[in-house]
Amino acid sequence: MDKWVDGRQLQFRSMEAKDIPAAAAIERKLFSRPWSEQAFSESMGQDAIFVVTEHKGSILGHCGMYCSLGEGEVMNVAVAPEWQNLGIGRQMLGYLMGEARQRGVSHVILEVRVSNANAIHLYETLGFRNCGIRKGLYEMPREDGMVMSLDVK
Repeated sequence: MDKWVDGRQLQFRSMEAKDIPAAAAIERKLFSRPWSEQAFSESMGQDAIFVVTEHKGSILGHCGMYCSLGEGEVMNVAVAPEWQNLGIGRQMLGYLMGEARQRGVSHVILEVRVSNANAIHLYETLGFRNCGIRKGLYEMPREDGMVMSLDVK
């Protein structure tokens, strides 16, 4: 699916094996505990949805969700630093939710660092709500995680 974001035509599509090195590179730029190429490969073989955002052949971001029994758990949302704050994460998550809906997912959860105000705001604008705190969930640095949920319509 093509969309225009900040005057640029972006493609939102399912992640393919060829996208894994770029997705892992974005992870390394953003996270203290990034997913490896092997982790992506193994997860893509499970009941999961992984999507990417592409512009002129370059992967700008990715997100993924495990699916089971009508429920989904968002595992990662990542947009390359130079492409952040343009609405790409919002569009990509919207595309992911549409794919989840087509697979019969009706409820989605995710976890986010309590200090990640930008991500929390994004999730709230998409309809996610805080449903609890998991103490000490994250490492490097140690931090609590907020659990958020959304009923997919």
